[in-house]
Amino acid sequence: MADTPKFGVFAPQGWRMDLVDITDPAAQYEAMSRVAQEAERLGFDSVWLYDHFHTVPQPTLNTTFECWVSTAALARDTQTIRLGQMVGCNGYRHPAYLAKVASTIDALSHGRLDFGIGAGWYEHEWRAYGYGFPDTPTRLKMLAEALPIFKAMWTEAYTTYAGTFYQVQGAINEPKGVQQPHPPLWIGGGGEQVTLKLVAQYGDYSNFGGLNLEEFTRKAAILQQHCARVGRDYHAITKSAGGDVYVLGANQPPPAGAIARAFGNTCTLEAYRRDNFMGTAEELIERLGRMVEAGVQYFVLYVPGAAYDLEPMQRLAEDVVAKMRA
Repeated sequence: MADTPKFGVFAPQGWRMDLVDITDPAAQYEAMSRVAQEAERLGFDSVWLYDHFHTVPQPTLNTTFECWVSTAALARDTQTIRLGQMVGCNGYRHPAYLAKVASTIDALSHGRLDFGIGAGWYEHEWRAYGYGFPDTPTRLKMLAEALPIFKAMWTEAYTTYAGTFYQVQGAINEPKGVQQPHPPLWIGGGGEQVTLKLVAQYGDYSNFGGLNLEEFTRKAAILQQHCARVGRDYHAITKSAGGDVYVLGANQPPPAGAIARAFGNTCTLEAYRRDNFMGTAEELIERLGRMVEAGVQYFVLYVPGAAYDLEPMQRLAEDVVAKMRA
């Protein structure tokens, strides 16, 4: 029998146009915080944020709360739930600085930080904020240099690194945080030749797919091959997957508003169900159960409309998560 999986949920932060029905920025933050606190009350293992500056599917003049400041704020608004980023964009902050930010949040959260990082992809906001937009191979090379810097900053008295993209000269990082040897390192992305090799070399957790069994199985096999090549125990890496889920209540029709809020009216119900999930608790348990049998150990899920209605997240916790843990 496969191990019982863990479950995390996203807090709405505006990136997916999921706060637009709230006009006051302070009230928008309180809605985000309320979801995180409810996730904690319901017994979810973690709450997650995206790392973006502009909304999707199009950049608009709407709220997108900054990821790391929001992580710190939510750390003080909650008591026990873990907090992570799915995933941080490596190109937006120097890795030595970001390691310092992470250590600070790990301390102020009393050791509840999950550190998520990836190469980044949203070209519009890269260019808008002055980061340029290096090609994919370059962004991956930047990530490859950043990963050892993160670990050194968290474990060594002084960090020195001389790379093509990053140079660090005797950097001191105190405090180093609470968790030992460092906060868990989640590496996001499914690139088969580079990203999954980086997961094999450095990752404590992987996240390389949605709620697609075939895709997960294929990439997990590739990750296992990379682990064998670099001498890493494949089973030492926790495999995660995620996507959007909306658990319908008894005799409830699919709520069109939830889809509109999540996708800005760019996604049909048929496409939503194909790429994510909308259906009964029993259907979701079956679908997630197949993924657990294939090796998924952690699910990070987005519940559309959570800023306005907590009931779907409550149904997810009570009718799905609790039963899969039983």
